[in-house]
Amino acid sequence: MNRYRFLSFCLCILCLFVSCGKQNSTENANSSEDAFSAEDLIVEDTIAILDANGLPIDSFFTVEGSIKNGETMGGLFHKLGASSAVQRQLLTLPKDSFDVRLIKVGKRYEAYYSVKDSALEYFVYHQSPLLTYHFCLKDSLSVRKLENTATNRLRKESVTIISSLWNALAEKNIPTQLAIDLSEVYAWTIDFFSLQEGDSVQVYFDERILSDTIVLGIGRIHAAAFNHRGKTLYAYYFDSLQTHGYFDREGNSLQKTFLKAPLNYKRISSTFSYARIHPIFHTKKAHTGVDYAAPQGTPVVALGDGVVTMKEYKGGGGNTVKIKHNSTYTTGYLHLSKYAKGLAVGKHVRQGEVIGYVGQTGHATGPHLDFRVWKNGTPVDPLKLESPSAEPLPQEYKQTFDSIVSIYKF
Repeated sequence: MNRYRFLSFCLCILCLFVSCGKQNSTENANSSEDAFSAEDLIVEDTIAILDANGLPIDSFFTVEGSIKNGETMGGLFHKLGASSAVQRQLLTLPKDSFDVRLIKVGKRYEAYYSVKDSALEYFVYHQSPLLTYHFCLKDSLSVRKLENTATNRLRKESVTIISSLWNALAEKNIPTQLAIDLSEVYAWTIDFFSLQEGDSVQVYFDERILSDTIVLGIGRIHAAAFNHRGKTLYAYYFDSLQTHGYFDREGNSLQKTFLKAPLNYKRISSTFSYARIHPIFHTKKAHTGVDYAAPQGTPVVALGDGVVTMKEYKGGGGNTVKIKHNSTYTTGYLHLSKYAKGLAVGKHVRQGEVIGYVGQTGHATGPHLDFRVWKNGTPVDPLKLESPSAEPLPQEYKQTFDSIVSIYKF
């Protein structure tokens, strides 16, 4: 950056702080003799040195800190030495300007004190790398919201697994979130609990950066080539008005569908809730599933392809079956009257295959199926489960897709 561009940058930044002491009235503007002006920055053809927050280093000394547990903005301002008038004004700030209730433990701040009289003049609160609040405390309180913009930078990495994908990424200083994102891309084709030494992956992904130096995290995975048990599985992201998702080199979707429901039912008798009143015990208790009321003996089918991981009587849940569909999703079927013939733990079942029959074993007031879904081990509402599309790429997009495939070199 040449000298003149740098000077313009400094003047623009400083103007933000100059205006905060003048915005309330002409009287405040005239009485603020110490307010900085553009002329203050140029002394004998030199430029004042500004810190990261745009304030002249030689004019202030700073106190840095972070929000403590139980600390309020009012208490912090009092501790830092803000005037009583400023502390009162803090309580009247409009929420769209700054909501004092939303400060978070551990967030950084800097307090600026004048070298002339040690008065607290500025306070800078870092809500996140992308959001900073600048408080001006001279004469009256004002606040400016400064938003930074993150950009995406395409990055390619390659790792070979020795102990785990997580460790392989960490050893190369690659964000380990990438392991989770890859497990979702390949959820239907790779069991991430069965990765073995020698498996490898090459991946193109967006890296979220700020000011070309600060890495905020990762964005979308654009393409990947995962070598698992000697077979390379490719994934390419494609987005159009008609379809979006990950496809292999031939345009086949990497995803599979779920059925909308595991049975034909009369009605939904109870929905997903963390505070349902139990129909038998009349106490508030979490119910992380959906109850489908249906006649005794109604066939219950697997929501999707998978492996049976549980087939046993489970207390209040009665006869229960669990199916692991992939590294991400597991489904559960409770209160069954009986199991399907030949069903056993470890058996592979197909989507739509009968696994049991509706009953009221365990704690139940009538025949129904208590159906549950877990995503990465956490219960999710089956009624809000978005079943991925297994449709192949429409033929009219094939040429465009092939051009995307050619961009990424593996």
